[in-house]
Amino acid sequence: MINENDILDMTGLTRAQIDAIAAHEHIDIVSAAEMGEYLLHIHHGPQRVQAMICDDIAEALHADDLPRARGLYVALKTFLADHPEALRGNG
Repeated sequence: MINENDILDMTGLTRAQIDAIAAHEHIDIVSAAEMGEYLLHIHHGPQRVQAMICDDIAEALHADDLPRARGLYVALKTFLADHPEALRGNG
C-alpha cells in the first residue's frame, strides 16, 4: 500500500519545497506534492514553484519569522540548483 511518504518521495521536490507549496496554496501536503510534481512538467511551471517559495519568504520576513525565512531560502536555493529551468524566461 502506498503511504504519504511514498507519495512525497515520488516527486522531484524536497520536503521543504513541498511544505512551501502547501503553505502558499493552503492545501495538505499530499496535494502540494501532486501540484508541485505537475508544475515541474508544464510550461513555466517551475517558475511558478519558484514564485511560490519567494512569496513564502517575503511573508515570513514580513512576519519577522527569520528562522522560517532562512529555511525557505535554503529550499529555494536547492530548488534552483535541482531545477535550473526555473530561472529561464522568468520575468
